[in-house]
Amino acid sequence: MYAQFRDRTEAGRLLAARLSPFAAEHPVVLGLPRGGVPVAFEVAAALSAPLDVIVVRKLGVPDQPELAMGALGENGVRVVDDHILRITRVQPREVDRVERRERAELERRVARYRGDRARVSLQGRVVILVDDGIATGSTARAACRVARALGASRVVLAAPVGPPDVAQRVADDADEVICVSQPEDFSAVGSAYQDFAQTTDEEVEELLAQGTAPHAGPSASAPAAEVP
Repeated sequence: MYAQFRDRTEAGRLLAARLSPFAAEHPVVLGLPRGGVPVAFEVAAALSAPLDVIVVRKLGVPDQPELAMGALGENGVRVVDDHILRITRVQPREVDRVERRERAELERRVARYRGDRARVSLQGRVVILVDDGIATGSTARAACRVARALGASRVVLAAPVGPPDVAQRVADDADEVICVSQPEDFSAVGSAYQDFAQTTDEEVEELLAQGTAPHAGPSASAPAAEVP
């Protein structure tokens, strides 16, 4: 697969064009840290929507960390890919070890990115979840479940690139999936970008500060919803 986007900024602007019909629904845009936040920033700016993060962590196979065997999300959400577990033969104790490590990192990121700033309320809102790309779909599914548990009335999953069957992979969790590109020879998200440098925590914080200031929506003052 050849590079289709110069960087995440360009990818975000192209994705925003595809999402323009949603502006009339006054959505909340949530970026998946870290790489999804620069993309989400462009979408939120184009739609004049509030920007926030939805923190999830991939559970990587111990010997192949880039291969997701599941994912964790805020509010205790946990998604496990039984198919990947079967073919990799990862034992439950190994899953637990990876989960403990990733849960600690998830909590660190929530504290750093959000700090004292209240979460933008999702109650009754159309929510657009944005990442820089979708591979296995485990992380995206966890994010969708978190958003729904926090009261989203409709969940749209959006990314610049994903595999041809991405909609099938997340059909049980997303109401709609929008990708700018779904190449038949999809191999990895980074292959779609000329510049796929890692996004830093500092960049995420700066973009969130810029993205939320002009569109201060209702804050989440109520306790977090329980996840089924």
